[in-house]
Order: sequence, then structure tokens, then C-alpha cells
Amino acid sequence: MASNEIRRGAAEMSIAMLMSGSIGWLVVSSQQSTENVVFFRCLFGAATMAIVCGALGLFRRKLFSWRMIGLTALCSVAIVGNWLLLFAAYSRASISMATAVYNTQPFMLVALGVIIFRERVTPSIVAWLLVAFSGLVLVVKVEPAVLAVPGKYLEGVAYAVGAAFLYAVSSIVTKRLKGTPPHLIALIQAALGVLMLLPFAHFDALPTSAAQWLKLATLGIVNTGVMYVLLYGAIQKLPTAMTGALSFIYPVVAIIVDRVAFGQKLAWVQVLGAALILLAAAGVNLGWRIVPQKRLSSTC
Repeated sequence: MASNEIRRGAAEMSIAMLMSGSIGWLVVSSQQSTENVVFFRCLFGAATMAIVCGALGLFRRKLFSWRMIGLTALCSVAIVGNWLLLFAAYSRASISMATAVYNTQPFMLVALGVIIFRERVTPSIVAWLLVAFSGLVLVVKVEPAVLAVPGKYLEGVAYAVGAAFLYAVSSIVTKRLKGTPPHLIALIQAALGVLMLLPFAHFDALPTSAAQWLKLATLGIVNTGVMYVLLYGAIQKLPTAMTGALSFIYPVVAIIVDRVAFGQKLAWVQVLGAALILLAAAGVNLGWRIVPQKRLSSTC
């Protein structure tokens, strides 16, 4: 039974990560402000999840508690902030570079674990952190040849780092919601996102074509409603190491999409930097040791 659950979780995680890889293209090609993109993502996502939750009979009082609502609200603030920063980074640092920098999130999780849970940091994690930092230095060294907003590259990198931190916060909170249907988590997050962003949406600059509306609807219905049900369901089923390993489908797909859709050309220094960040993130997620563990000497 457990192996079947892991296989199902792996399939859900893989599909969710493939969907994630197309988000950057939907965001940039919608030609909307960051606030509008996130607002409509939440609006379409909440509508979708309300229908799904109603069909599954999840509007039952026993599934709700003040603890669940409070944790989900906290998670919602982190996720909405994450979307705002990451989507703003796409147009400034490019989808490829923003995605690579965004994958410093495992180190944010480690840092939060040390601060909040007093967890110990192994020498290998410190070594991987140095590898990731080296990659980050290489990434910020040269501005890409193709940018939607020239001269804003470092600002975009900073936004991606902030987005990674907020995703780490939401991951810690989501772990504490084990047992709560992922459909409800996604619904509450999206609904609260609508309320949070309503004062900041630009209703005087709405999409002017059916194609733009279709991209926003796809982002909300498919890449939010469907994707987050799969993602949260997978997180609750899979071991942390497997979740981390499968999450690397996302940056690979995002970089390919950026190259195909927008012709993003990266300098070799940036490619090397992105590779070092992704390698270091994989090392932390999968527990690879690059510093030999000290063996205890036995005494006779």
C-alpha cells in the first residue's frame, strides 16, 4: 500500500513540475502587470477549487479548525508574496536565471530549520552552500543578452532570492497541514490571495485580446487549481528526498521553455553558475556528502 502511495505521489509531483515549467511563459506572454497576473491567477484558481471542493464534498465542518485556517492563511501570505516576487523577477532577470536563483530555496529551508527547530547543519551542507554561493556570484556577474527590462537584472535576482525564501516558509507550514485535503489548502490560499490583491489590481489595464485572457485562465485553472492539488498531494505522500529530487524537473523545463519561446541566450559564465546552483540544491535535497563524515574511533 505504501509503495502504491509513493508511486502515485511521484506521478503527481512529476506532472506538477512539468506544469510549473510553463508558468514563466504564461506570465510574460500575458503582457499584464505582476499584480494583475497574480490577482487573476488567484481568482481563476479559487473558482476552480471551489467547484472541485464542492464536487468532492469537502465543505464539511469537521475538516475546518482555527488551527488549519490560521496555518493556511500564513501559508497563503507566503505563497502570494512568492508569486509576486518570482513573476516580477521573470521580466527583469529572465525566466532561466530567475528559475536558477529561485532554486536556492533548499538553503532557505536549512536556515529556517536551524533558526526555528535548532537543527544541526552538517559540513556537507555548508560545502554545498559554498558551491551554490559561487554559482550565484557567476549568475549575477553578467547581464543576459536578451532581457524584457534592460538594466534591472540584479533587481530581478534579488526578487528571485526573496521568492525562494517565501517558498521555504510556505513549505514548512504545508508540512504542518498533513491530513488536510490539498484541495482545501489550494482553495483557501487562492481565495485569500484574491482579497489581498484586490486593492492593487489594475482594472484600467485589463487584457485586450482573447489570447491574453486564455493565458491568465490557464495560469489560474490549470497551473494553480490542478497543479497545486497535485503538488500538495505529492508533498503529503512522498519522502522529503524524493520530493526534492523530482522538483528539479521544473527548472529544466523552465529553461528549455525560455530558450524556445523567447530565444534567451546565456553566457557560458551564467550557464556554469546556474548549473552550480542546481547541483548544490540537488546535493542538499538528496543528502549527497562531499565532506567525509568523521568515524568514531573505537577503544579496546
